[in-house]
Amino acid sequence: MTAPALTLDGVSCTFVSRDDPSQRYTAVRHVSLKVGSGEFVSVVGPTGCGKSTLLNMSAGLLLPSTGEVHVFGQKLAGINGRAGYMFQAESLMPWRTALENVMAGLSFRGIADARQQAEDWLKRVGLGGFGDRYPHQLSGGMRKRVSLAQTLVLDPDIILMDEPFSALDIQTRQLMENEVLDIWNAKKKAVLFITHDLDEAIAMSDRVVVLSAGPASHPIGEFHIDLERPRDVAEVRTAPRFVDLHKAIWDVLREEVLKGYKQQLAA
Repeated sequence: MTAPALTLDGVSCTFVSRDDPSQRYTAVRHVSLKVGSGEFVSVVGPTGCGKSTLLNMSAGLLLPSTGEVHVFGQKLAGINGRAGYMFQAESLMPWRTALENVMAGLSFRGIADARQQAEDWLKRVGLGGFGDRYPHQLSGGMRKRVSLAQTLVLDPDIILMDEPFSALDIQTRQLMENEVLDIWNAKKKAVLFITHDLDEAIAMSDRVVVLSAGPASHPIGEFHIDLERPRDVAEVRTAPRFVDLHKAIWDVLREEVLKGYKQQLAA
């Protein structure tokens, strides 16, 4: 059998205070999760439950305190070179144009036709005429499109996405979600997608994993999304099966969201 694209095998991550080593915080504990080649998996959970921590371990930016991360069957040591990471925060270099931002990774790798590939990807995300614009000259939605092109131009086998559309208005967000689904349908890369938005998770995914409230967050539910593809994220929300899945997942997630909210109030 072919190994999954990404495997988190019993991973935990504990942060230790520099000032007082006795002060420790375990973000996630004993998490096991697999993402198959061509599979779109979303992780949902309360604020502060360690979703981004899992993504950072998958990228090789964080070393698990216990457990292991495997990429296509090989233990991950260092940065995950087969993954592209689309961050929640702005990641564009303000002194570079949109085209130069998309070209940057290719140029660093010494790719001869970096400019042509970058131009092609800007066209694919609807920004063919905006390559000479700087980030401050672009709208929020346009900057996200540049970030998407910047991530996908490197043709990663695994795409890691950390709430990439959370700051966008609903119309732009739905356009971007459909953009990602169209590209994913064409390329069938493995995707690990972090989101607070349950509707977004169901509309986009093959599988949704629910995390408990932190600390020591861990999976408490896993749901296969059997909605027909291809999907339009706005239209699919009206499907009876979507409503049933939303209710089933929310029944598991609701109590954890309340726990997380109470913890924030007590902090």
